[in-house]
Amino acid sequence: MIIVKVIKPLVSTNRIPDFEHKHLQVVQDGSSKKVAVDAVGAKPGDWVICVGSSAAREAAGSKSYPSDLTIVGIIDHWDPDAPKPAAAS
Repeated sequence: MIIVKVIKPLVSTNRIPDFEHKHLQVVQDGSSKKVAVDAVGAKPGDWVICVGSSAAREAAGSKSYPSDLTIVGIIDHWDPDAPKPAAAS
């Protein structure tokens, strides 16, 4: 699982039938942008949890679904710039 930020929806009117009417989102993972199937209804600006590989296909609806990244949860509060707690000695 990875934590990424939703940037914007991606509209694709020509797509294979297996994609049905699933929503797609552009997400940012560090400096790279990726496309994820949105299984939970995330909005731009949301921090989300994504799964990849076979977990992404199953979360999107089927093991035969053509996805390698699926949004499975919206994070209620996430501050990526928060200082890390000091390590115990």
